[in-house]
Amino acid sequence: MNDSVYVGNAGKDAALDRGWLLGHFKDAGDPRHSEALEIKWGVHPRADERSQWVRGEKRTALLVLISGRFRVELPGRSVLLEEQGDYVVWGRGVDHSWFAEEESVVLTVRWPSVPGYAAPEKDQAQLRTWHERPMFKATR
Repeated sequence: MNDSVYVGNAGKDAALDRGWLLGHFKDAGDPRHSEALEIKWGVHPRADERSQWVRGEKRTALLVLISGRFRVELPGRSVLLEEQGDYVVWGRGVDHSWFAEEESVVLTVRWPSVPGYAAPEKDQAQLRTWHERPMFKATR
């Protein structure tokens, strides 16, 4: 056995760490530890949403739709991912949030891996429902 190799299942491993498979938050001796990038296998039930917008983003991100229907909200723009393989990339300084219009699986790659970006646990009293949000034209 080689300690620099890890074999797993994204669905099972993601459930152990809020969806994250690789990044700075894995133990230093784990082959999945990286300060260069982060990878997430996100499994989202219908109507799942980010608890708050990410503001002052310091990373670049790529989000790829594996299955479902998933909306990424950006300032002044809403991007709907609806066909397997649809993706969106945004850079540093771009605020964002997201909403699962259907049960969805998305793969997210972010770089670099920067500590301090975990969203707080959802506080249902502070969340607005999807129909209460301002809508922007969906583009691909």
